[in-house]
Amino acid sequence: MDRTSGERGYCGAGPAAEVAAILPHFGEEPPLCGSGGAGTIFFSSCNLRCVYCQNHQISQGPIGSEMSPGILAEKIMELQSAGCSCVEPVSPSHHLPVLLEALALAVDRGLDLPVVYNTNGYESLETLELLDGVVDVYLPDLKYADGEMAGRYSDCDDYVERAREAVLRMHRQVGNLVVDTQGRAAGGMIIRHLVLPGELSGVRDTFSWIRDNLSSSVTVSLMAQYSPAHRSREFPPLDRRLTSEEYDRAVDIVWEMGFANAFVQEMESQELGAPDFEAGEPFKWF
Repeated sequence: MDRTSGERGYCGAGPAAEVAAILPHFGEEPPLCGSGGAGTIFFSSCNLRCVYCQNHQISQGPIGSEMSPGILAEKIMELQSAGCSCVEPVSPSHHLPVLLEALALAVDRGLDLPVVYNTNGYESLETLELLDGVVDVYLPDLKYADGEMAGRYSDCDDYVERAREAVLRMHRQVGNLVVDTQGRAAGGMIIRHLVLPGELSGVRDTFSWIRDNLSSSVTVSLMAQYSPAHRSREFPPLDRRLTSEEYDRAVDIVWEMGFANAFVQEMESQELGAPDFEAGEPFKWF
């Protein structure tokens, strides 16, 4: 597939980078938000097809505008001027050439914020080599512990193998999370895990793997915000919200395994975490 000829691949991306929204995000983990929010750049398209994706309007829909490296660099500097604590590209791997060029231009213009790479975890080692020394903080998902679940709900039956391989490489590059004197992330990693209804995400197996292959000192984020979205109603039990009992069991597993650096969410995040990218303000912060 040759994007320069106008073709679009499986992810849906074309020859130019497409961006759906750029804004301070106040719903991320506290070390990423600080007082001014995380400076998020939501790229359009995605290399997964999650049937429950809360960002489906942009990951699998038409929302997004083409953006050159120069314009993106300007937008990055605007995030810094607005007081954001970091620059956080979201699902950027399929637009990496433009992102890298934009970051280089922004550094030349005085960018001094940490770069947080927010990814679904399905990354190639070749991509991660390009990011070595560019990314300060990796923010990967570990969505599943079972390839059958990954294939059924995200059309990616090799997700577990590839994501775990990627997380190991990310950690080798940046290590555990480091924060500055104000508690803001300066380097390292936070691993996210969205708890799915019916234990479909494999909490115990996922955190056992993290503990055994990295350590229980790694910073993790156990997310409670699952709520039916996109095509989820076609795939019970994804057609219902995560219950507080299910989430409490997941939290107990993480504590029992000795994870001392774990972020947990309130169940209210099911309401606050769902964006609407067709609205002027996609998120409801307050």
